[in-house]
Amino acid sequence: MGMTAPIDADEVFGPPDSWPHSDLIAFTPSFDPALVLPAYRAGVFPMPLPDSFFGPGVGWWSPLARGIIPPGGLRVTRSLRQACRRYTVTVNRAFDRVLMGCADPQRPGGWIDAATMRAYRRLHEQGTVVSIETWASDGTLAGGLYGVSIGGLFAGESMFHRPDVGRDASKVALVHLVRWLEADGVPRLLDVQWRTSHLGSLGAVEISRRAYLGALGRALPRPAPDWARAAAAPPVVAGTTAPEEETR
Repeated sequence: MGMTAPIDADEVFGPPDSWPHSDLIAFTPSFDPALVLPAYRAGVFPMPLPDSFFGPGVGWWSPLARGIIPPGGLRVTRSLRQACRRYTVTVNRAFDRVLMGCADPQRPGGWIDAATMRAYRRLHEQGTVVSIETWASDGTLAGGLYGVSIGGLFAGESMFHRPDVGRDASKVALVHLVRWLEADGVPRLLDVQWRTSHLGSLGAVEISRRAYLGALGRALPRPAPDWARAAAAPPVVAGTTAPEEETR
């Protein structure tokens, strides 16, 4: 049986100079899992559009103002530092539960549908999608995040917390994600898609699409963190390894 040729993102999206001057650069009527990784390598990510002008489908996005957290730029306040001490953190121990938490339809602005979940489960099985889990002291999953790890790029996809367990749990997961990205001194690109006010409070900034694509080109050849080693490590008490706090 012959192997399917990998998809060339340029053939699907065209070169960046041809992209429209909008965050949305393409639309497909269905979710093609084979396009996901080539899209990330090209600076594009998918997000379902159930009510678009074209009908339900998938939007492919490359924001004109891209949100990133630059190396050394995570803002850890005193209150977040204190919150870190209340949790332990693991890698890839409960990916499906993190995905389900992020996809909870009761969450405001929820966008993760069944096709998206199938695609990211497959990528997790292949080792490209990584989850960070935050656990309360009684062993309850309090929150977490997941994202796509390709070379020196980590593209954050979604994060969640359980309000009844700990509203800072997703922030604690982010603190540890940054720790693992920066632990070996390799400069990596942490993409958060858009700079929301919430992410801005944690240190996210906006850069132009052109600047992002340049940073992406430099990041992709770099090595990814050793996620297998992180996953095999014992749960970490978050407060013991958090970055230096700010004085507020």
